[in-house]
Amino acid sequence: MEEYALIMRHEDGRKVASPEQIQQWMKQTMDWIGGIAAQNKFVSGTGLPFDNAKVITTKSGKPVVTNGPFGDIKETIGGFIVVKAESVEEAVEFAKGCPVLQGEGNSMEIRKIAKEENAH
Repeated sequence: MEEYALIMRHEDGRKVASPEQIQQWMKQTMDWIGGIAAQNKFVSGTGLPFDNAKVITTKSGKPVVTNGPFGDIKETIGGFIVVKAESVEEAVEFAKGCPVLQGEGNSMEIRKIAKEENAH
C-alpha cells in the first residue's frame, strides 16, 4: 500500500467566507476525513491558513520575501491530507469526496509520496 497526498487547491483564497460558511465547510471536511479514517486509510493532514504566510522567490540570484501566498498567483493551497491507498485510482476516489470541490474553480491534486528508498 502506498501513501498519497491529497492537496486542496482554492482558486482564490483571498475570498473571505463568513464564519458560518467556514464552520459548515469544516464539519463537512471532518466528516469526509472521518469516512477515510473509518477505512483505516487516513494517515495525517492539516489546513494551511492564509494569514501570516510568506513566499520566497529568487530575483537576480537573491532571495526575496513577500507576503503570500498571493504574489503573482491566484490559486492557493488550503491544506492537505495523507492517505493510504492501493492505487492512485483509489486515492482519486477519496479526493473526489472532498468538500473543497464544492467551490467553483477549486481543485484537488493527488501526489504519490516518495518513499525514502525511492527519493533519490
